[in-house]
Amino acid sequence: MQSSGPQCNALHGIVNQYRPDMAPYEAIYREIHSDPELSGQEKETSSLVANHLRKQGFEVHINIGGYGVAGILRNGPGPTVLLRADMDALPMEEKTGLEYASKRTVRNKDAREVPVMHACGHDTHVTGLLGGSELLHAARDQWSGALVVIFQPSEEELNGARAMLDDGLYDKIPKPDIVLAQHVVRMKAGTVAVRPGRLLTATDAFDVRIFGRGGHGSSPQMCVDPIVIGASIVMRLQSIVSREITPGELAIVSCGSIQAGHAPNIIPDQCDLKLSLRSYEPRVRKRLCTAVKRIIEAECAASGATEKPQITHTINAPATNNDEETVKELQKTFGSYFGDNLVETEPATASEDFSLLATAVGAPYVMWLFGGIEAEKWDDAVSRDAIDELPGNHSPFFGPDMKPTLKTAVDAMAVGALTFLKTKCLN
Repeated sequence: MQSSGPQCNALHGIVNQYRPDMAPYEAIYREIHSDPELSGQEKETSSLVANHLRKQGFEVHINIGGYGVAGILRNGPGPTVLLRADMDALPMEEKTGLEYASKRTVRNKDAREVPVMHACGHDTHVTGLLGGSELLHAARDQWSGALVVIFQPSEEELNGARAMLDDGLYDKIPKPDIVLAQHVVRMKAGTVAVRPGRLLTATDAFDVRIFGRGGHGSSPQMCVDPIVIGASIVMRLQSIVSREITPGELAIVSCGSIQAGHAPNIIPDQCDLKLSLRSYEPRVRKRLCTAVKRIIEAECAASGATEKPQITHTINAPATNNDEETVKELQKTFGSYFGDNLVETEPATASEDFSLLATAVGAPYVMWLFGGIEAEKWDDAVSRDAIDELPGNHSPFFGPDMKPTLKTAVDAMAVGALTFLKTKCLN
């Protein structure tokens, strides 16, 4: 899809003329940050979003795939551009020390009381898209087409996009010609990065239950110890990447949880594992999944497990591979707008489900990254070669520098949309 080609002066003119007062959006950000909601529980955030979009004049659809929200602004002939933000937070205790830090605890889906924090920056995504949508609504005499804004639930569990699609998202909204999103990361506040091709890995997660025969810890010969089987599986899984994957291909196999038993002198009947796999290439992904299942089943058989293991594929999200032609167009407009603040980035090993919103209708897509680290802290860390010391996503200390981060989020969303909407250039 080709851009209608707004020039540098046009972009600056539109964004600077129509950018909303940021003070109300800083208040919205503080509210969402201090009152975060877990995946599948985004009721208050979605209500805030829906009310805000209605006041702006958008057609609004709510409760899509859970608490998903879609807003539509039809503005004459032209392309349909979809912008997406995610809304959910993480089960973590915040340690930023911010005055608006979250102190909230809630019951999760397992009925356990857990702390909640926006440690992945979804609060900046929501606020940035709300501000960007107001800017684009105010500037609607400068462009034509259709703008669709999606506020997605349950991204952290990588099932929110699929849930919205399964709930008939594209029966409610026009199918997009292009799909765009952004994510705040550990980069200098005010900077933006967009790259073609690989950006984020595919991910697969498995819940595994191993069956043994429990008994007294003093008589292991009378038992089949599922903990020993589980430990053997965890160790053997580490050989997949080093011995079965071509050197140089990205592949990660991790065990994030092993749970079994409650007492030191009791061998339990069962042991549960939670596994996470990351990859880029489909053939590598297939090989990882096949090898994981093979090893689990073989180790259980070799150890005399009383039943075949239960292996449940709980998460299945594709890699994020940005469309090259779309990135070329964005690099032109982002380059003209952000100047030296358009920086380079490498692929990451995190994962997203955003791309499903595009591939479901055969549309090209791009996700770009923007920074949230205070400029002075960033420059100091760079001078000391200590960037790894700065808190990143999913850290309890992750708290973006609010003002420059939100301004960049609003501007990038607006510039991204204007790159592809039918724009009247202001020279």
